[in-house]
Amino acid sequence: MHDPKYILANLDDVKAKTAARQTTFDFDRLESLATARVEAAQRYDSLRFEQRQASGGMKTLKPGSDEFNALRAQLKEMSNEIKTLDEARKTYDAELHEHLLGLPNLPAPEVPVGASEDDNPVVRTWGEIPTLDFEAKDHVDLGEAHGILDQEAAGRVSGARFTFLRGRGARLERALIQFMLDMHTEKHGYEEMLPPFLVNADAMTGTGQLPKFEADLFKTAEGFYLIPTAEVPVTNYLRDTLLPELTGTMKFAAWTPCFRSEAGSHGRDTRGLIRQHQFNKVELVKFCRPEDSAAEHEALVGDAEAVLQALGLPYRVVELCTADLGFSAQRCYDIEVWLPSQDRFREISSCSNFGEFQARRAGIRFRDGEDGKPRFAHTLNGSGLAVGRTLVAVLENGQQADGSIVIPEALRPYTGFDRIG
Repeated sequence: MHDPKYILANLDDVKAKTAARQTTFDFDRLESLATARVEAAQRYDSLRFEQRQASGGMKTLKPGSDEFNALRAQLKEMSNEIKTLDEARKTYDAELHEHLLGLPNLPAPEVPVGASEDDNPVVRTWGEIPTLDFEAKDHVDLGEAHGILDQEAAGRVSGARFTFLRGRGARLERALIQFMLDMHTEKHGYEEMLPPFLVNADAMTGTGQLPKFEADLFKTAEGFYLIPTAEVPVTNYLRDTLLPELTGTMKFAAWTPCFRSEAGSHGRDTRGLIRQHQFNKVELVKFCRPEDSAAEHEALVGDAEAVLQALGLPYRVVELCTADLGFSAQRCYDIEVWLPSQDRFREISSCSNFGEFQARRAGIRFRDGEDGKPRFAHTLNGSGLAVGRTLVAVLENGQQADGSIVIPEALRPYTGFDRIG
């Protein structure tokens, strides 16, 4: 959400930044609503002044006289028009608010301008890409060969894009969750949180999933939404809150299952665990002062990278250009892990700085220690990591010529075994 006054006062700049995102928005309607709202407000204020003047004039007239009755009738008409104008102002305010919910966040000045994901610059790489002297298998073939992954059975039970994990596969997934939570809470200073998995429409609107991404969500008959990421409930933990102060950054780590309809992704990654309707994720969420958010963003990326480094998985960090930014983000880094079967890097984490965009939508404020005035906090979040995709990377990068899979040493205390097969 944006400050309407700022948007209207900087309309040319806002239009240019929105165009750089390769996004369309009806600015004509925005200006039309704003103009109508101003005209209604001006007429309202003018009539209220005339009403006060006329009310004062009533005292000078004799009750029952023609002049008195005429002025009383005029005041009644004024009162009715003032009531209509007041309702019109409220209607325009509501329509402006609703319309602005569809305007994406504005890219930060540092964001590279680009036309597609092909224009995302690589910031850094880590680790050595493994050289295999045999043909790499993908995680589905590996999982089925070892009896730890069964999509056929999941298809009978739930349909496409669901998976059963069995035996050591299920234990490996659980181990990854525990490993990530322990690292982020014990080494990186996050507080663990277990949030609700169902949220209301206000929570989805607060983080920017609604109204734009309605088609990507699962909704219950009672009006609840299954969360697409822990970002939604954890960010809304401070919804409509005015913190007495915010001297340091509040940091939360949360594991949740995530649910996405994957609308519009037909034919993409239908094989395996890359793009599922249900998957596990460990999410990192931060609330901080505006002046700290840039540094906290870099630290957030480093916290997610630390998981991959501990697991010995090669990866790279890319910065998203203007056209590839998510709806709510003002700046974002993607971390992409190496998958031997695809011979390329694939996204495993997105780390975003939202500025005050989500805080405005959700009403998350703090009192500034200098003057005590309320300010909007800055919110950030990132996957730390997507668990299913991490499992994919562990299986594929750990595969051996004899078909077995070596488990990263850091995970072995959690799995209780050092290889599969």
